[in-house]
Amino acid sequence: MGAVGVGSAIWGVGIERYLFTVRRHTVAVLPPGASPLTVLHLSDAHMAPWQRRKQSWIARIADSVQPDFVINTGDNLGHADGLSGIRRAFAPLRGVPGVFVHGSNDVVGPAPRNPFGYFMGPSGHSPKVQSLDTEAMDAFFTDDLGWTPLHNSAARLTVAGVRIDAFGVDDAHRDWDDLDALPPSLDRVRRGSWWRGAPAADFSLGVTHAPYRRVLDRFVDLGADLIAGGHTHGGQVRVPFSRKALVANCDIPLDQARGLSTWSHAGRSVPLNVSAGLGHSIYTPIRFGCRPEVSVLRLLPRG
Repeated sequence: MGAVGVGSAIWGVGIERYLFTVRRHTVAVLPPGASPLTVLHLSDAHMAPWQRRKQSWIARIADSVQPDFVINTGDNLGHADGLSGIRRAFAPLRGVPGVFVHGSNDVVGPAPRNPFGYFMGPSGHSPKVQSLDTEAMDAFFTDDLGWTPLHNSAARLTVAGVRIDAFGVDDAHRDWDDLDALPPSLDRVRRGSWWRGAPAADFSLGVTHAPYRRVLDRFVDLGADLIAGGHTHGGQVRVPFSRKALVANCDIPLDQARGLSTWSHAGRSVPLNVSAGLGHSIYTPIRFGCRPEVSVLRLLPRG
């Protein structure tokens, strides 16, 4: 048993956390006749400046996927100087329209934790953490890359001729989400009162870092056609080939902590993609049974 444990640790720390992969899904959520969209969903890079292998892989995959649209579900920074690595990794996405929300590790740095504490429920927060340069990161995303922030807000975008109503919340794991700040109902959005008479959207998107049930339910009520989240790391350490994560660090069901599933609420069912993310805390440098990933969503017309 000792040899198995040592071998597993060597694999998780020295090998699997570098086995970056692309998880691909096809989702029919666009109106009939719309052109397909390729969406790159990035999450949980937890970038440190020395992680050059990760930076290079992200830059290459962004170039090879050639996305029409980017969804970034937060926790980009894993170190006070992590923005330098994010700049290198995301540079090929300059000019590709996108949206982003914050995770807590876009605002404050990571802290050492007892990994077994995650089995007791969602993690708490250390008061002794370093503040990160969120303002500089946001400026890079908005001014340089051209992405739209969705921190407890909504926005209207047009991508390849498809009108998108996007809404998002700040990190629900820190209780920074403000669901009352979102549009009161998608009916008002589609009637044009929210967007001051603008034509109805073709597609509605909900974006959150932490996929807590209260947020997902609200997004369904708003009429989202697709929901994107991150935060869970897919469990980070999983029993190989198991459908369920061991932990999710939020209240989402463990079999929905990674990948594409369906979230149902109040008679509606909506595709939900939870990215297992690209990184890990610098204090827990391991992935086991859960490769670091990006998601590529091919959005097709319904029917």
